[in-house]
Amino acid sequence: MNTSQSAVVLYQPEIPPNTGNIARTCAATGTPLHLIGPMGFSLEDRYLRRAGLDYWDQLALTVHGDWDRFLESVEFTVPPALLTTKGHRLYTEIPTESPGNDVTQYLIFGPETRGLPEAIRDRWPNHTYRLPMLPTLRSLNLSNSVAIVVYHQLYMRQFPGLT
Repeated sequence: MNTSQSAVVLYQPEIPPNTGNIARTCAATGTPLHLIGPMGFSLEDRYLRRAGLDYWDQLALTVHGDWDRFLESVEFTVPPALLTTKGHRLYTEIPTESPGNDVTQYLIFGPETRGLPEAIRDRWPNHTYRLPMLPTLRSLNLSNSVAIVVYHQLYMRQFPGLT
């Protein structure tokens, strides 16, 4: 049986309520959340906690001090999906089928004001994805973008374990 899953990765998140909302989405869907510092807030921030409400104890959360520590702690069985307004393909093209069991598809999102840095995008240039939108807008809200992508990944996997 294929047990592939997604994990959300926030690279240097800046806005506490966005991260709190994302944490709530991840807790509700059983999606692991990785936070990569430095962050623009403390995990004790009241706005962060309020947005996540009482779901923090149900969240699979890993905090990494920086990008290098994140890379040292995870194994990419498949290339990560880099979500960026500069993506070359649509988020609906992110693979959900894996070559084996226990594969994690890391969904990496950048900070709200800067997006993913070019150095990260250049590391996996064929794995950048975007959400379609009118060209007059800069981007969608980060927590909305994460929710759209996470639920699409779950849909493609037929919502395993969710009711």
